[in-house]
Amino acid sequence: MEGLKRAERANIPTTYHNLLAYKKKHPQTPEGVATARAQYDADLADIILKLQPRPDLIVCAGWMHIFTPSFLSPIASASPSPPFTTSGIRVINLHPALPGEFAGANAIERAWEAGRKGEIKRTGVMIHELIEEVDAGEAILTQEVEIKEGETLDGLAERMHKVEHGLIVDGTRRVLGGLAR
Repeated sequence: MEGLKRAERANIPTTYHNLLAYKKKHPQTPEGVATARAQYDADLADIILKLQPRPDLIVCAGWMHIFTPSFLSPIASASPSPPFTTSGIRVINLHPALPGEFAGANAIERAWEAGRKGEIKRTGVMIHELIEEVDAGEAILTQEVEIKEGETLDGLAERMHKVEHGLIVDGTRRVLGGLAR
């Protein structure tokens, strides 16, 4: 919710689209959950595609939602606003792990535990293209983060979040710069 507050202070228009209402409409079975998510994603894509001007880039940071084709397909086939001429609206994601490592939830905790066991000496942060496969899209930027011997999970998480905050800005700039060319 801090993002909504910051946007309001900066006079940036926002909307809030909650998955919970969709979950309440469907049984909590695997099929019901899948239907709720697909409907939510389709409606979210529709909300975004009706924006004027249409966004050039969607940035997911702390989103914690795995998009279905109901979102990804219409976004990928949409045209961004001029002057951009690329096909599809780009979607990027922030993930607190390096490519191919610790995909999905609790990545920092899993990396810390692997470090504690001596299995790894570093983890990292990546900004990547968002695709249907979780945290598997092409990396745009990565930065390694050392796992320090004896460090607490909270200590690693704090250092990781500092890296995330800078890398998401740098990754967004890099993608927007590429779109402008």
